[in-house]
Amino acid sequence: MSSPHPDHLVRRATPADALTAARLLDAFNREFDTATPGVEVLAGRLRSLLAGQDLVVLLGGEPAIGVAVVSFRRNVWYEGPVALLDELYVRPDLRGRRYGHAMLTATCALATDRGAETLEINVDGEDTDARRFYEAHGFRNTEPDASEPMYYYYRDLTPG
Repeated sequence: MSSPHPDHLVRRATPADALTAARLLDAFNREFDTATPGVEVLAGRLRSLLAGQDLVVLLGGEPAIGVAVVSFRRNVWYEGPVALLDELYVRPDLRGRRYGHAMLTATCALATDRGAETLEINVDGEDTDARRFYEAHGFRNTEPDASEPMYYYYRDLTPG
């Protein structure tokens, strides 16, 4: 997979990369004080998911210093799948060096190659750095010709 900077290799992860991706995802959640099931649980889930076609993980750098997780799903409104960038993470000590740009560029190329007409990203409202990053790359939180932002709603379906 090509990247805009020769030092910023971005490649598609295989099930053999599950532990590497899991470590990066676990670090991401810990950095932002978000619950994580831990590296081993994530690695097990990733091994299974990476064997299928609905989820793709991209690793940035060699050795990997960043991870992007992209889900694909069918949708009645589009001929091809809708791509959702579930996670994009670059180690904090390497931010600002265009690794995130390389990974987002590779994610957009992957989605296009898979026939997606849209790439969705959910960002916490208070995460102004992430919002600024995505907006600088052409993403927006309003529909064309609308002035009000779109909202993401969820409901936890697990008992407890």
